[in-house]
Amino acid sequence: MNPVFSFVEFQKCYEHRLARIILNRPEHYNAITFGMGREIKQAVVLANADEGISVIVIEGKGKYFCSGYDLKTGVTNEVARQSDNSIENPCSQKLPWDPSKDYAAMGNNEITEGFTSCFMSLFKSRKPTIACVHGGCIGGGTDIALCCDLIFMTKDAKIGYPPVRLWGVPTTAMWTLHLGPQKAKYLLFTGDLIDGSTAEQMGLIAKALPNETELKDFVFKVAKRISSVPSNQLFFNKLVINNICNAMYGGIDNVQSLASILDGASRHTPEGIMFAKFAQQQGFKNAIKFRDSGQDLNLDKNSSFKLELNSDDIKPQLRSKM
Repeated sequence: MNPVFSFVEFQKCYEHRLARIILNRPEHYNAITFGMGREIKQAVVLANADEGISVIVIEGKGKYFCSGYDLKTGVTNEVARQSDNSIENPCSQKLPWDPSKDYAAMGNNEITEGFTSCFMSLFKSRKPTIACVHGGCIGGGTDIALCCDLIFMTKDAKIGYPPVRLWGVPTTAMWTLHLGPQKAKYLLFTGDLIDGSTAEQMGLIAKALPNETELKDFVFKVAKRISSVPSNQLFFNKLVINNICNAMYGGIDNVQSLASILDGASRHTPEGIMFAKFAQQQGFKNAIKFRDSGQDLNLDKNSSFKLELNSDDIKPQLRSKM
């Protein structure tokens, strides 16, 4: 029995040997919520089991490819957990923080089907996977796209991981694999967004197209060209390249385990807790604007970050817990 999908659409086109996974939360710019990762993995498994399918394309419905994790829910739960441990979100725990629960939800754990494990099904898929990116590919959305074998974008689409400024570490850890250390550090130290044209120049993606119509036409042509090759031949070459990637990393699984633990740690630092408080008191949009503004986010230097929060009540708690 095929699974029922709530957060993605899964389509098959046997005429072109193509499967489509469409992120389906357009009213939320396809923000990632619990369940979406598992549905992506389920769709990849179904496509891999179907001999009539040769290529998998993942895309987003509406104006965005994916706006990242649903942080609005995350920061709300984070604040709630400080006083009420009944909020069941392992990524937002009441202090003291338990890294194992966070890792189970976010990591590359096949048993608990953490987000990273689910997104990596695109990388480990026997059949080639293509990300078709328009609008924006932000934060956790890049975890999905960068796990694909090929990435195509519109020239004006934005891609990047702003949460590295506060409240996040990319758990799939694929940036260095695509860009090399220098360029990966540049984007992950600043949290800057770049457009599709710049992403192509940097080597992050395969190609940038002028608009969404030309993007979809081009992706279809590439997918059709790939699907004309026997599936076993595609698998042989993908396996060789993926093993080279794995050797370059000294084991991708090991790096992703570390990244997933540190991602959880970033949400439970003093600054991470303050960010959640800021979002509660000033509104989520204002919190994001402040985070990405370039202002100093260090608690020991930026008085405005502290004073606006009236945070004296939380700092002693953090010192005693950490």
